[in-house]
Amino acid sequence: MKQQKFLLITGGILGFTGIASGAFGAHSLKNQITPEMLEIFKTGVFYQLIHTAVVFSIALSGKDIFYKPALFLISGIILFSFSLYLYALTNVRLFAFITPFGGVSFLAGWTLIAISTFREKKKE
Repeated sequence: MKQQKFLLITGGILGFTGIASGAFGAHSLKNQITPEMLEIFKTGVFYQLIHTAVVFSIALSGKDIFYKPALFLISGIILFSFSLYLYALTNVRLFAFITPFGGVSFLAGWTLIAISTFREKKKE
């Protein structure tokens, strides 16, 4: 139950920041950064919101076997999306080098979802 509560709270925070970032990008950044950097920013928002929805789904499923995959998805959001936000806003390439670690975290989370599901079905 503590895991589910943690995922719901974290999902709420990530959902809020995803929507806020999207609105900020659409309304405040349009004339402040290059179109290329705006697209990079939008990519961060897209991946954040998609994976936040998955974290919520995992929390609402109530299945503890998906807790670890959810943690990988959360770390992916932080590493991938937030590094893209920082890169788009600052144009500091160092932030872009962090992004692939978030991508690997996303891949690990999705892989663990599949493995966990396979192992769960096998037990039935």
